[in-house]
Amino acid sequence: MTTEERIKASETRIFKAVFPSTTNHYDTLFGGTAMQLMDEVAFIAATRFARKRVVTVSSDKIDFKKPIPAGTIIELIGKVSYVGRTSMKVNVEIYTEQMYSYERERAIVGDFTFVAIDEHKKPIQIL
Repeated sequence: MTTEERIKASETRIFKAVFPSTTNHYDTLFGGTAMQLMDEVAFIAATRFARKRVVTVSSDKIDFKKPIPAGTIIELIGKVSYVGRTSMKVNVEIYTEQMYSYERERAIVGDFTFVAIDEHKKPIQIL
């Protein structure tokens, strides 16, 4: 399988409903909760690409473009955007959907960097 085919095959999508227990006093999704969900989908995409143990080593610029209100559905999409020798970058986007309409908007975007590791937690080659 080529690198491009592996990237395409590892794209990961997760849907969640935003409930009041995950929102702040403005009735919008906590930023930290959004970042946790983004790291989770990025981890899954990175693991599906590398098929090795991976760990998050950094999160890059995360742009909160739109608030995510309670009572919406969110879709998180993780895509490998860069592959190095031992590391890879995964771009994650969060889209909001109204529950009772087809309205959809991109709300948050960010990048997460992962390193593949062996059983001794030492970096190993991805490809």
